[in-house]
Amino acid sequence: MAADQAGAAADRTDAGPGSSAVPSELASATGDLASGAAAAASDSAGTAIDLAGADSGPDNSVSGDGAMVESDGKLPGGGDDRALILPDVLARRISPARGPAVAARVGIVLGIAITVCFVTGLISHWIQHPPTWFWWPAHPVWLYRFTQGAHVISGVIAIPLLLVKLWSVFPRLFARPNLRNPVQLLERGSIAVLVGSVIFQLVTGLFNTAQNYPWKFFFTTTHYAMAYVAAGALAVHLAVKLPVVREALSHPLIRSKAADEPAAANGVSRRAVLGVAGFAAVVAGLAVAGQTVPFLRWVSVLAPRSGEGPQGVPVNRTAHDAGVGDKALAADYALAVTVGDRKRVFTRAELEALPQTSADLPIACVEGWSAAAHWSGVRLRDLLAAVGEYPSGDVRFTSLEGGGLYHTSVLPHEHARAADTLIALRLNGEDLNLDHGYPCRLIAPNRPGVLQTKWLSTIEVLS
Repeated sequence: MAADQAGAAADRTDAGPGSSAVPSELASATGDLASGAAAAASDSAGTAIDLAGADSGPDNSVSGDGAMVESDGKLPGGGDDRALILPDVLARRISPARGPAVAARVGIVLGIAITVCFVTGLISHWIQHPPTWFWWPAHPVWLYRFTQGAHVISGVIAIPLLLVKLWSVFPRLFARPNLRNPVQLLERGSIAVLVGSVIFQLVTGLFNTAQNYPWKFFFTTTHYAMAYVAAGALAVHLAVKLPVVREALSHPLIRSKAADEPAAANGVSRRAVLGVAGFAAVVAGLAVAGQTVPFLRWVSVLAPRSGEGPQGVPVNRTAHDAGVGDKALAADYALAVTVGDRKRVFTRAELEALPQTSADLPIACVEGWSAAAHWSGVRLRDLLAAVGEYPSGDVRFTSLEGGGLYHTSVLPHEHARAADTLIALRLNGEDLNLDHGYPCRLIAPNRPGVLQTKWLSTIEVLS
C-alpha cells in the first residue's frame, strides 16, 4: 500500500495524511517483482537456468512438474558457488513448486499491483506537496477517490502476492554468491534492497491505513523517499533478470498430466500455489475495498473505516483532538476574508444570509476511505466577490487549530473558481457537526480530505 503516498501521520483533518498501500502512497511505492527474484543466474557468469523444464542429470532428482533440486543439496547448474547456505536437511526438502515458473507468473501480477500503488502514491503526494510543473484537475469530482482507493487496495493485494513470490524463490535467497563475479554481486545486492524496501513500503502503508504509527520517523516523507529506493533497485534487478523471466514464461506450467502426478507425492503443485496466490490476493483486496466502494462494505471485514460517523461521514481528526472546541463555539466567532488590499469579516449568520449552493462531493481520505455527502453553503468565488474582485490566484485557508502540519492549505486557482467549491455550513441536510468543521469548512472537488480545511479562521487570496 505510494508513494501515498502520501499523507501525514499527524495533525490531520477529515482525511488524515499518509497514503498507501503501498502505493501510498508509494507509495506510496513500486517494485515490479514480476522480474524480481524470479530465478538466479545458473553459473558464475550469470547464465540463466530453466528451472521450468531442466533435464535431469545422473545426480539430480526431478519433481513431477519440472522443478529440480540436486541430490547433494545444490541448486541446478552445478558449481560450488551455487550450493545452498542451508542445512542439508532443509536443502533436501525444497518444494518442487519453487522456481521461476511460479515466481515469474506471480511476479507479473505483483508488478502490476505495485506499479499501480507507486503511481497513485506519487499522485497523492504531488497533490499535497505540488511541484511547480504539477497540475491536478478539479473534475471529475471522483477522480482522487478512485486513485487513492486504488492505491490502498493495490498495496493490500500486493502483500499476499509478495509472500508467495518470496516463497517461490526462497532457495535462491540462500544460494552462495560468487564473490568474483561483480554482476552477480550487484544482482544479489539489488535483491536485498528491493525486497527490503518493498516490505517496508507495504508494512508501513498498511499501518498508515489504520492510523497506527509505532515508529519515530515522519511517515509521509519516508514513505515517499523509499518508493524511489525500491524503483532504483527494481531497475537494476529487472535488467539482470528479464532473460530468466522470459525463459520461464516460454514453457508451459506443467508439461503433461503424467509429469504432474509425482508432484502430488513430492508436495504442492505449481498450479495449486498459483491458485492460492490468486485467491489470497482477491480476499485481501475485498477485505479493505469496502471503505472505498460502498456496496462492498459488507465483505470488507478488515477495512479501518466502515463509512459510519457523525452525519453519516467518518471523522479522522475530531475537534477535541485539534483543540478548537471553545473557539469554534465562541459567540464572537468570525471568518476573515482578504482579497487583495480589501478585507471583510463574516459571522456565521452573515454567511448563512449569502446565496446558498449545494453540491454532492465525496470526502476522500489519503488512508483510502471515502464517503459521498451532500454539502451546502456559500460558493467560494461568490464569497470572494463579496469582498473584492477576484480575477485569479491561489487561495490560502487557515484553521482555528493553532498549529500542526495541516492547519493551513492552499487551493489552486482552478479549484477556487469551480462552481462546486463551497464554504460549507451544512452536511447532509444538517448544520455541520463540530467534528466536521463547524462553524464552516472548505469542501472542494477532487481533493484529499487532509486539504479540506475545517474550522476556518481566515481565507486569503494569494498574489
